[in-house]
Amino acid sequence: MIPVTTDSAVLLSGGLDSAVLLAHEAERGRVHPVYVSVGLAWEAAELAMLTRLLAWRRFEGRVAPLARLEFNMRDVYAPTHWAIQGRPPAYDTPDKAVYLAGRNVVLLAKAGVFCAERQLRRVALGPLSGNPFPDATPAFFEAMSRALTLGLDTPLEVVTPFVSMHKMEVIRRGTALGVPFALTLSCMQPVDGVDAGAPRHCGRCSKCRERRDAFRAADTADPTDYAHPSPRQGRDTSGAARPFLTRPTD
Repeated sequence: MIPVTTDSAVLLSGGLDSAVLLAHEAERGRVHPVYVSVGLAWEAAELAMLTRLLAWRRFEGRVAPLARLEFNMRDVYAPTHWAIQGRPPAYDTPDKAVYLAGRNVVLLAKAGVFCAERQLRRVALGPLSGNPFPDATPAFFEAMSRALTLGLDTPLEVVTPFVSMHKMEVIRRGTALGVPFALTLSCMQPVDGVDAGAPRHCGRCSKCRERRDAFRAADTADPTDYAHPSPRQGRDTSGAARPFLTRPTD
């Protein structure tokens, strides 16, 4: 029998929020990063960036090798779905435009079995305050904790340490932890450099807009390599930070 540990698993996409969450969780003990591939267009770029992020020296000895899991959703999402084709909604589109039905249901189902097989009792993921989606609420996560515990016949706690935080606060937490933001990817249409392990942010999707706005709101230098300038450049001259949105995919 595999002994029960105090280790935790972290659902990791390589985005800004999940990278800070990984560093945050590593402060309390050994962490097992889990990436669940479902067939979305940007996954190769995410995995390329994750390789670089997980090589960060401060993770050494505290973060286990990446567990790459698969849960194919290409037989559920239509072939014309924007996330399959890699054609995300435009820069200033509302949050509802990038809703991925069942995203956290799928991630937690697969990660839950992974945890049960390894006697891990805690799995963390990084939704933020104001997330409007039905599978990103405290009630949903509590229900998933109960369902996974019952269905797998083993205690499993689903935790969301950043659920009361906004993205600018996550950036400040990451800054305090020394997280290398340049090694994170929050983009739905990354370009260039995948083969070299250095994908770039497109600069034109709503995830790039959210990232830019959050760094500005946090009053923190943005080290991101954007392939294109903001579509708002030359139009948004107020200098004020635009309200930013949160998604469960980061």
